[in-house]
Amino acid sequence: MDAGEGVRALLARYGERMDAGDFDGVGALFADGCLRDEHGAELARGSEAVARFYRSITRLHDGSPRTTHLVLGTWLADPDADGVITARSSYLVLQAVDPGALVPMITGSYVDRVAPEADGAWRFLERRFHVALTGDLNRHLTFEL
Repeated sequence: MDAGEGVRALLARYGERMDAGDFDGVGALFADGCLRDEHGAELARGSEAVARFYRSITRLHDGSPRTTHLVLGTWLADPDADGVITARSSYLVLQAVDPGALVPMITGSYVDRVAPEADGAWRFLERRFHVALTGDLNRHLTFEL
């Protein structure tokens, strides 16, 4: 698997784990990383803090958030001297809590710094979130944006 496929696989694992409500699994992707807002303010660092952060802000419905995270248009910069790659992506999150009611909830962009592991896998060093558009987030988040 080349670097591009590996980075895109990491982005997909994040979405799969979020959609499953597997916050410990999401946290594991950030064992050496942190979450930041669009201005660079740190929100959480390391596995436990990242898992705790998502657990505290995400509403679950029968054990999952009932979401699908789509990551689109990922652009990868050339690796730096340490092999770290910056990936820029757009995201769209859909939610269906009620039968027949699939709704887009939020769009924006991610700027991720990711690093290769010795086994060929990739890990997050940093994720910055930018929110562009929002719908009704009351059934997804425990706070208002």
